[in-house]
Amino acid sequence: MAGVFNTFLLTGMLLCGVLLQTLSQNRARVDKRPNFIIILADDIGWGDLDTNQVDRKANNTPYLNLMAEQGLRLTDFHSPASTCSPSRAAILTGRYGLRNGVTHNFAVRSVAGLPLSEVTMPRLLQQSGYYTAMIGKWHLGHNGPYSPTNRGFDDYLGIPYSNDMGCTDKPGYNFPQCLPCDSSVPQVIRFKRRIHEGCYSSVGLPLFENSSIVEQPLDLWTLTERYTSAATRIIHNARERGQPYLLYMALAHMHVPLAPPVPPDARRTGDGSVYGASLREMDSLVGAVKSASDDVDQNNTLIWFTGDNGPWEKKCQYAGSVGPFVGKWQTSRGGGSAKRTTWEGGHRVPTVAYWPGKIPANTTNSALLRFITDSTVAWTFFQLFCLWQEFHLPQTDTTTALTPQTSSCVANRPVMSFSSTRTAALQGHLVTCRRFEQGSTKHSTSQVQLSHVAVQQARSSSMTRH
Repeated sequence: MAGVFNTFLLTGMLLCGVLLQTLSQNRARVDKRPNFIIILADDIGWGDLDTNQVDRKANNTPYLNLMAEQGLRLTDFHSPASTCSPSRAAILTGRYGLRNGVTHNFAVRSVAGLPLSEVTMPRLLQQSGYYTAMIGKWHLGHNGPYSPTNRGFDDYLGIPYSNDMGCTDKPGYNFPQCLPCDSSVPQVIRFKRRIHEGCYSSVGLPLFENSSIVEQPLDLWTLTERYTSAATRIIHNARERGQPYLLYMALAHMHVPLAPPVPPDARRTGDGSVYGASLREMDSLVGAVKSASDDVDQNNTLIWFTGDNGPWEKKCQYAGSVGPFVGKWQTSRGGGSAKRTTWEGGHRVPTVAYWPGKIPANTTNSALLRFITDSTVAWTFFQLFCLWQEFHLPQTDTTTALTPQTSSCVANRPVMSFSSTRTAALQGHLVTCRRFEQGSTKHSTSQVQLSHVAVQQARSSSMTRH
């Protein structure tokens, strides 16, 4: 039975794609299909969300706090990798980097990107009649067929890679601080010798609209406003078309260089006011998107906020907080627990899900959840779509958490990106069972020993290509 269930999960994305296509041919049976908004923050720390650290009494994320009060806060949610490109590739394909081929970040001069053989979530939704749009950082290949509009998005506005991978005329806050582009050269691409380690200074940072560069170098200080306007326009246009939509927003926040409105002496004082101001700017953007969505189609839209990986602690006062997950063992030896590590602070990220009428309000879930394998966001969206359209599919731990009505048991299968999880899976051989009560934030947890045969089956299925 377990083998059959695992096989179904591994082929879930393809199955749902078929079901979605079938559904698109029989729309008369369906009153309305749901909209999906994914908001992915960059380099955000678990402790950056106010409600994750209430003892700090900060007020940097009031709109996200409200969204958590009106929806669900996941306190033990993990990104699929602790760096940008691998995490994003996994989110859009539902497959780890060792399977989808993206194990390192793409560079400014990278020729290729996410392998063209990979099927993406927006592509499947697009084929089923959804309008699909992306705003923000792509970082999965920016040349030819690897660009967003060739991977399932109808429209795109954003930066092809990280916002520090190019120079600007007015640099944001960074550590070490980078110099502006060489304005004496009139060309769009402005060449300048490398200033110091950590600064990309040979190419002006471009802003793309679909496949065309509309500004280079772009103005970091107006980027949030442009993203907000584009998002609200997409949401309202979707209503006018009467078409369900996917909006994927991969924000520049909280990746350096930060460019929020701050007091003139903020950088000099180094008191965290720059980072706090950037958090508040990001939060305001999220609030604007939520407000537009609520005005247009509140009860028919799932909004999912999360992060691609933990904070970049090497950026000192311009980096976020991992919360309590500092890792005494590694920090005592001069290491860290954040971005670029497989320690918990590198991939445990703040996560909030909001869907009035579908997700119970003011709930918190501490279940261990992941983007990939049993709990992929891509799989979750497909499954939720099929589930609420009366296709009866087996629930994963994520959908159980979103609509807590039953108990769920999820085997701790080997996770290639997380060394700590892999060790626990291979040595512990445990199944974690959680039971949720309808309308309650309480849950009980127990662990049972798996048989040797079941462990071997879990190992084998986890290595199967899916």
